[in-house]
Amino acid sequence: MVGREKELKIRFMPGQCELVEEDVDIPNRRVLITGATGLLGRAVYKEFNENNWHAVGCGYSRARPKFERINLLNSVEVHDIIQDFQPHVIVHCAAERRPDVVESQADAVSQLNVTASGNLAKEAAGVGAFLIYISTDYVFDGTNPPYKESDAPNPLNLYGKTKLEGEKAVLENNEGAAVLRIPILYGEVENLEESAVTVMFDKVQFSNKSANMDHWQQRFPTNIKDVACVCRQLSEKRMLDPSIKGTFHWSGNEQMTKYEMACAIADAFNLPSSHLRPITDSPVVGALRPRNAQLDCSKLEMLGIGQRTSFRVGIRESLWPFLVDKRWRQTVFH
Repeated sequence: MVGREKELKIRFMPGQCELVEEDVDIPNRRVLITGATGLLGRAVYKEFNENNWHAVGCGYSRARPKFERINLLNSVEVHDIIQDFQPHVIVHCAAERRPDVVESQADAVSQLNVTASGNLAKEAAGVGAFLIYISTDYVFDGTNPPYKESDAPNPLNLYGKTKLEGEKAVLENNEGAAVLRIPILYGEVENLEESAVTVMFDKVQFSNKSANMDHWQQRFPTNIKDVACVCRQLSEKRMLDPSIKGTFHWSGNEQMTKYEMACAIADAFNLPSSHLRPITDSPVVGALRPRNAQLDCSKLEMLGIGQRTSFRVGIRESLWPFLVDKRWRQTVFH
């Protein structure tokens, strides 16, 4: 996995083709990404891979053929891939991140979000790898934003609690690790349900019936490309400066409720929004959510780390393939 490797390629010639082996240069900076099949993991893998890193992604149910199939709950499998690959950096994206699912599967989620994270941190320390653990703004209760890294967490739901416990497990097992807290994500999705932002698109598009949209919780939608860039920049800084460790925050800087996001999506695609109905009451079903868990990102900004994509630009790029009215697409953009 290090140095130069052989790669099979097909060579075409007049009247024939043949399979040949060619030497391929492998970048000497190695990164392992968990959850590489997920929304954020795919973006992190792409970011490192396109910036002269040798990236290996791992997943579970959707892993092969592109990624390594690793069960993070199996300590032997985790140990073996880290010992074999000897990564300089591990970006731990794998987690159960749906608050309502967490409430109904508490034990299984704790195994993934907490126990597996602590074990991964221990294995990373064993080979001197810099571990970035992806956490959440939901570790805060949302009553006194914006939140600095030093502010006391107080999660309202089980998801926030498991991610906070995961933070502690990581830092207890690897004092050189980093925790990166981020908010609601969107970006290039395989299906609209992958993101709590993009899932609203069908309600926006189909304006023949009214749609209730939350206008209570204040969110800061963040593009996965930007988080991936932060992970790479943080890793490269760390390779030059061992003092880069501890807890960090990154977030988009546009404050929006889901209703405002939906209206912005409608505007980005020149669609009507009059059927969208703002609901200003606190939600009464599902896991509790913080009202406003805005993250203060000045710590990373002072290190010269960060990238932000405007919501209008990012959401148009993300949702373009899912636009139903193809005729409109052709006339407006071509």
